[in-house]
Amino acid sequence: MGEFINNASMLLVLVCLVIGFVLLIKGADFFVEGSSSVAKRLHVPSIIIGLTIVAMGTSLPETAVSVSASLTGNNELAVSNVVGSNIFNLMVVIGVCAILATVDVAKETITRDIPLSLICAALLAILGISGIGDKSGMTLGHLDGVILIGCFAGYIFYMIKIALKASKEGKKVEFEGCSDEEIKVVSLPLSILYIVGGIIAIAFGGDLTVDAASRIASDLGMSQTLIGLTIVSIGTSLPELVTSIVAARKNEVDMALGNAIGSNVFNILMVLGIASAISPISLIRENIIDLCVLIVFTISVWIFAGTKRRIARNEGICMIVFYAIYAVYIVMR
Repeated sequence: MGEFINNASMLLVLVCLVIGFVLLIKGADFFVEGSSSVAKRLHVPSIIIGLTIVAMGTSLPETAVSVSASLTGNNELAVSNVVGSNIFNLMVVIGVCAILATVDVAKETITRDIPLSLICAALLAILGISGIGDKSGMTLGHLDGVILIGCFAGYIFYMIKIALKASKEGKKVEFEGCSDEEIKVVSLPLSILYIVGGIIAIAFGGDLTVDAASRIASDLGMSQTLIGLTIVSIGTSLPELVTSIVAARKNEVDMALGNAIGSNVFNILMVLGIASAISPISLIRENIIDLCVLIVFTISVWIFAGTKRRIARNEGICMIVFYAIYAVYIVMR
């Protein structure tokens, strides 16, 4: 596929990039639907399905892109895709929601989820700078990947534990906008077809996206970091943006911030954990700067959310403005 992309016209490369995004997004949807159906047939509680299969499914496009980029040596794209998606989710997705409808913030989001997201971003920066598991400098090595995956497993276990406890106490438990009624049960053959087809689409879409993005960066004289922070990260985050806009129009944005923060935790721990465990990822100075920006933006949202436990329209506008300033900065640097 790489050879085909390298010899294709720029118009065809752009078409391939769009096709790659579609395959990633629809492949993730099919995989989640098939896996959730099988889990439901095995009588797995909906809470666990929502906190594992459904929640992880939203990060499958970023996982495919980062793993493909890591395996092909496009390390800048592997990291910038995750960091860019996190920044976009935080500032644009939530910012747009806040502009359309006030975003109410749960107490747990302020006291638990946002601090955890900050810790994950700081951990990634520390592991990358220290180069644990690799002697070549700023690198996420195999050991770093194992550490991130271990933290991810602990996070999932913790979330399931508190969700089950809340459920036993009769409290309403929400997760990734997925309820018991929304988990469809289809026939076993169709479930298997969805799972296999979803995996194939995700794998092919990841390769296609990475190859097309690398070609665009090469032809336009842009760095892979810039492509990852803009085109690729926005493309893989479009489902979250569309879902949030639809929810805002229905005035159902209560979970918007919690879902964005949760997705950011998954992206760092799961996506980069898997990618670096498979193949070491080298970090450059710009990656560390972008991580620092992510940390600053997260703290800003924490302040917005913590003032009155809601994010209002004027704060949403500020978030969009912050992202626009950052976008100008990464284009100019």
